[in-house]
Amino acid sequence: MKSCEEFVAPESEYFVYAPSKSAQKMFFYPLQCGRFIYKAGYRLHREAYDSFLLIYITEGKLDLTLENRRVCAGAGSFILLDCYQRHAYSCDSGCECCWCHFDGVAARDWYDAVAARLGNVFSAPDFHAAHAGLTAIYDTFALGRPVREPLMSKYLTDILTCFLLYPSSEVGSPGSAGITERIVAYINEHYTENITVEALARLAGLSPYHFIRVFKGETGFTPHEYILHTRISAAKYLLKNSRMSVKDICFRTGFSCESVFCSAFKRRLGVTPTRYRAPEA
Repeated sequence: MKSCEEFVAPESEYFVYAPSKSAQKMFFYPLQCGRFIYKAGYRLHREAYDSFLLIYITEGKLDLTLENRRVCAGAGSFILLDCYQRHAYSCDSGCECCWCHFDGVAARDWYDAVAARLGNVFSAPDFHAAHAGLTAIYDTFALGRPVREPLMSKYLTDILTCFLLYPSSEVGSPGSAGITERIVAYINEHYTENITVEALARLAGLSPYHFIRVFKGETGFTPHEYILHTRISAAKYLLKNSRMSVKDICFRTGFSCESVFCSAFKRRLGVTPTRYRAPEA
């Protein structure tokens, strides 16, 4: 459909999609997408619009107002907006972009993760795959191809995954994602040993305080919680897939004694290791 908005060039085009009930339960799904040429003077202000919005700017720039912050996005930039919240953007000198309103059962969590890592406006040479995914969504509608909802969800998942894999832009913690990944790999290899937070912080090259903050920001767990989570996951596997005694599993998974193991296990799962192994016993 051709746009009828003021200060949008007549050759601009957009498409609307109504997802199936199955897609709403399972997938990411596009709601509207388009390619717009904004003329100088374009203004948009919304209190709310039930979706998330992804924009890629091919030419010119957009000025955004988010929570009383003004941000300028230039050519080659992505914009990711939570349109459930108040938002506004404008164009004073002309702009061309490709955009997609989307939603999904896990869209809020993905948005929060990307925004926490990169903010609402970001660009990088490594984002060519994200641009290709957005273009593929638009081309599906523009070229009249069948809309395969699992494929639309894959495009959107790939785009957001591309963003999450990019190192954090948080000021003061360059490369924090890489640090966390290395520490997680170390924990997964050494969880049966006596691992201290201080030792992990030294491996990360950070102070214990800063390391805990970075690690929790990336994983949602403190280092201690993650070690415990890993040990209990290993114990669950052994309880269900081996004939080892509870005591042997306790020491095999890095716990200091059986009482500590049983207490931590029950606190986390609500049942003892013995009851978890044989719930009908």
